[in-house]
Amino acid sequence: MSASVVKTDVVLVGAGIMSATLGALLRQLEPTWSITLFEKLDAAAAESSDPWNNAGTGHSALCELNYTPRSADGDVNIDKALSINEQFQVSRQFWAHAVDQGILTNPSEFINPIPHVSYTQGSEGVDYLRTRYDRLSRQTLFEGMEFITDPGEFAERLPLMAAGRDYDTPVALNWYEDGTDVDFGALTQQLINFVGGGADVFFGHSVTNLSKQRDGSWIVTVRNEHTGEKRKVNAKFVFVGAGGGALHLLQRSGIKEAKGFGGFPVSGEFLRCTNPELIAEHSAKVYGQAAVGAPPMSVPHLDTRVINHEQGLLFGPYAGWSPKFLKNGSITDLPFSVRPSNLLPMVSIAPKEFGLLKYLISELAASPADRIETLRAFVPEALGDDWEAITAGQRVQVIRGSGVSGALEFGTAVVAAADGTMAGLLGASPGASTAVPAMLDVLSKCFGDLYETAWAPKLGEMIPSFGKPLSDNPTLFKEVWDWTSKSLELTGASAKA
Repeated sequence: MSASVVKTDVVLVGAGIMSATLGALLRQLEPTWSITLFEKLDAAAAESSDPWNNAGTGHSALCELNYTPRSADGDVNIDKALSINEQFQVSRQFWAHAVDQGILTNPSEFINPIPHVSYTQGSEGVDYLRTRYDRLSRQTLFEGMEFITDPGEFAERLPLMAAGRDYDTPVALNWYEDGTDVDFGALTQQLINFVGGGADVFFGHSVTNLSKQRDGSWIVTVRNEHTGEKRKVNAKFVFVGAGGGALHLLQRSGIKEAKGFGGFPVSGEFLRCTNPELIAEHSAKVYGQAAVGAPPMSVPHLDTRVINHEQGLLFGPYAGWSPKFLKNGSITDLPFSVRPSNLLPMVSIAPKEFGLLKYLISELAASPADRIETLRAFVPEALGDDWEAITAGQRVQVIRGSGVSGALEFGTAVVAAADGTMAGLLGASPGASTAVPAMLDVLSKCFGDLYETAWAPKLGEMIPSFGKPLSDNPTLFKEVWDWTSKSLELTGASAKA
């Protein structure tokens, strides 16, 4: 090994919420470890973690209807909702701990109280939300949810959605007052600042190759995007948190666990409100139902955002398509990701996902007027002059292959080398909101002995519910809810009974 190769304990690839979270965890668990972070762009959280590039709901399953599917007999399955909410509570506790320790400051810069609301129209939609409410409101994590069908109450709470509405078609809401809006960009930047206090952080540097050494370590080849200069770093552990760019790097590493994985890119297009009066009229995250045959990622929502202490309003998503795996990626990203191990699984997806392909084609063919018409299901009096189109991020859905067959997944997947020296995260939803549980999964898979012995007590101090489902422990849930609400300054989040 060349004498010019710098040694480090940990290399983090990408300066998004995942690397920032993992770095912050490791800084507390092993403060003597050296950490080096490389980011291709010139700022942290400039891709998927940017506040305009993700939904910011704190995907806690309070309002997202794709986590509570309706079965053929009319019942509602809440298992996924319970799992996602449980994970969000872990993230919330870690953030509160970080505030208490001074790792994070000024919570209102990254988290604010905003109601989470599910919305349906028509008799079938009303029946569905009634059943969903019956199932969820009895659960510890969803106590306080309301079921609303009265037009007057609807108009009082959602005046922007009520104006000009014809109530001949019945409407229903599942309303949860104590939801949150999370600016994952601001959160990432604060965490990176903490990690950078004891780490080398390099912006404008892209990782071009990963090579395994005989001693189990990795040689990480890095290029300076501004000068073209290359350097090499020797790392005991590498985490690839590069969003859509993670697949390529995991493939280049040669770890067998990455074989068979492919990616399907989909871009999110949104309408952003430009009229301050309309923005001020709406303060909620309102999620509807995806169209029949449309994929889960297409769930429409009228979404209040709080960014730099200013309220904003988005509606979408409208799907776009590009072969790029990142907004700042290349049109060769998709074709260059095809390998012998994933070719057949990727090809096998097309006939299985005809509904998705049909949806994408219809979305790409939609005109600006068509998009405003879709918005009017939420805002009946919407005018095109009050909204502008934006591209809100590029997502790469996971294709997991097995032999000649593949399956398209709409979640996240941790890919870890068997020897624990490398891990990466693929996929998108629910993504950032479950960053802490996802990174705990990385630590468990890659540092099993340390995780179970030396780290478990420390993690229990950071996350009081560590290893204990809150859904089965109402007393503990009330304790951590009250604590996190106070520490995160969520004054709108009332204490649970």
